[in-house]
Amino acid sequence: MARQKGIIKIKGTIGDMTFYKSKDGYMVREKGGIDGNRIANDPAFQRTRENGAEFGRAGKAGKLLRTAFRPILLKSSDSRMVGRFTRELLRVIQSDSVNARGERTLSQGDLNLLTGFEFNIQGKLSTTFFAPYITTMNRTSGEMSVDIDPFVPNNMIGSPEGATHFQIISGAAEVDFVNETYNLAISETPHMVLDGVMTTAINQVNTLTPDSTQALFLLLGVAFFQDINGEMYPLRNGAYNPMSLVKLENAV
Repeated sequence: MARQKGIIKIKGTIGDMTFYKSKDGYMVREKGGIDGNRIANDPAFQRTRENGAEFGRAGKAGKLLRTAFRPILLKSSDSRMVGRFTRELLRVIQSDSVNARGERTLSQGDLNLLTGFEFNIQGKLSTTFFAPYITTMNRTSGEMSVDIDPFVPNNMIGSPEGATHFQIISGAAEVDFVNETYNLAISETPHMVLDGVMTTAINQVNTLTPDSTQALFLLLGVAFFQDINGEMYPLRNGAYNPMSLVKLENAV
């Protein structure tokens, strides 16, 4: 590895030399690595191919789920969420006890391993919202519910500095990983004041397809706002809004 000098800095590959930028400046190194054809065919790399196939499935499933959840994740996610989510989806794939290694799938894995996944590491539901809640999935009716008893916001919500109001948001999705289709339903409370006055009971019912045979997901989160002259502005563009997977069911 050598450092580039001179006025003109190069990035890319020329012959057997690779030019790139790192935290140490513009660098150059000899092109290396294992030949792709060998990785694809050499028996010594069988495990590499198996791992690559399953990682690819995790990435594909993650993209589908992020697309399905997109309307609510726009308000609640961090810059490293994609990598963290892919890693957890790979764990689900690896829990498949039916298919051989390299052929394991998300559908045959245990989706419940995703329970509690936090889409925003900077604002976790588990350390933000302390009011007890009950989640219900009724596959027959297609109703995915969140029930929250009355609570005092100042006591049960760890709000970021500057927040004056909040919303409770839930979303339910049915996802077909084979055909790459999905259906999403979302519920939101009105803007509620962050104060010492007890709220009323909250019941959010997200209705999906009755008798669906697809994988089911239920998300719960909180969005924070600041009231400025009667206008509600998302606090710091939702940087501290938590959103978590709270209940899941595999396809049937």
